[in-house]
Amino acid sequence: MDRAELTTEQVLKRDIPWETYMTTKLISGTGLQLLRRYDNRAENVRAQLLDDDGPAYVRVFVNILRDIFKEETVEYVLALIDEMLAANPKRARLFHDKSLSNEDTYEPFLRLLWKGNWFIQEKSCKILALIVSARPKTQDGVVANGKASNSKQKFTTIDDVLKGLVEWLCTQLKKPSHPSRGIPTAINCLAALLKEPVVRSSFVQVDGVKLLIPLISPASTQQSIQLLYETCLCMWLLSYYEPAVEYLATSRALPRLVDVVRSSTKEKVVRVVVLTFRNLLSKGTFGAQMVDLGLPQIVQSLKAQAWSDEDLLEALNQLEDGLKDNIKKLSSFDKYKQEVLLGHLDWSPMHKDPLFWRDNITCFEENDFRIIRVLITIMDSSNDPRALAVACFDLSQFIQHHPAGRVIVTDLKAKERVMKLMNHESAEVTKNALLCIQRLFLGAKYASFLQA
Repeated sequence: MDRAELTTEQVLKRDIPWETYMTTKLISGTGLQLLRRYDNRAENVRAQLLDDDGPAYVRVFVNILRDIFKEETVEYVLALIDEMLAANPKRARLFHDKSLSNEDTYEPFLRLLWKGNWFIQEKSCKILALIVSARPKTQDGVVANGKASNSKQKFTTIDDVLKGLVEWLCTQLKKPSHPSRGIPTAINCLAALLKEPVVRSSFVQVDGVKLLIPLISPASTQQSIQLLYETCLCMWLLSYYEPAVEYLATSRALPRLVDVVRSSTKEKVVRVVVLTFRNLLSKGTFGAQMVDLGLPQIVQSLKAQAWSDEDLLEALNQLEDGLKDNIKKLSSFDKYKQEVLLGHLDWSPMHKDPLFWRDNITCFEENDFRIIRVLITIMDSSNDPRALAVACFDLSQFIQHHPAGRVIVTDLKAKERVMKLMNHESAEVTKNALLCIQRLFLGAKYASFLQA
């Protein structure tokens, strides 16, 4: 059978030759006794054994995973641990019992993340996430594996584990080991682990945030709704972490989240996205972006629906108030500036409004013509034909309306960039590149007849 499709139930039907392992000294006599008592017993019998002697069973399981490499046995022990934790997740605390202070309980699972087939990887990830989350917090930080912090013995530290998990999770998001379960497993685990400060910083450092953004899109099936919910939960957790927020500000995350909240009817999805918006509202340019994306109207529509969650209703009210404040603060040039700085250029009304250009033309002089420089950079680096066309058009408007526009644009070496775009495959880009070039060569006083 394909090992990628194995289930815990199928694995637990196997007979494992424990006696043979004892004969070859891979498990101890005590270990064999414990396994005989536990293996193939009813759930209530196992539960009692774990209540009476849980740490001893954890020691046996961890030792087997450390010392025995036969795939069928590794899968079997992982299935036993998975079953034990599924029945009662609080049993993850057993891995941190003081009697196990000389055991490196993390190491086998961390190693198996990379070494095993999909069944082994998935179970190791799930078990490791539960064990990590159940670890005891201490005044001095976090104790790994119950080992005294001043111990000289080399153990897998909690930082090693969290960084190793983040690396594996990002690998799954880029190139899943299983075609349908790799990404959902990674997102499920990430949603549990992003509460950890070390995980947040590691995830941002390895550029993990960009891997989440393609997964933020409206969902219809039950599985895809759950994946969307857990992805948005990751976004909410990241919205508390400043370096992640800085990355989100320059990504397509916000428009995608707005699309999700506009089309979703699932209360838990709407709630986690609205809470994310509430966190981001006061940070950087997010408030302005939210206004541009039409969020005030969406919030009004959401408020009219019959939600049962009081937290959601409260968050919607707070979001509405915050957005109203942002609308009051934003001038038309502020909105334009946000659009340019984010590189998300589109044909919003102000671009073709002569009053906008006449009233705001001196604002373009701020910070040594920063906005003009950014428009020229967009021409160089953007792959979006719409953004390129709008950048060319805006540059032509600047040349027309600013007394020194042609000189400034020429000094900033824009001509070469615009000339390149004359050969672009998009007719919209070539048309606006041509307009810009004509204005550059002819100057403002001949420009009026060029208005298309």
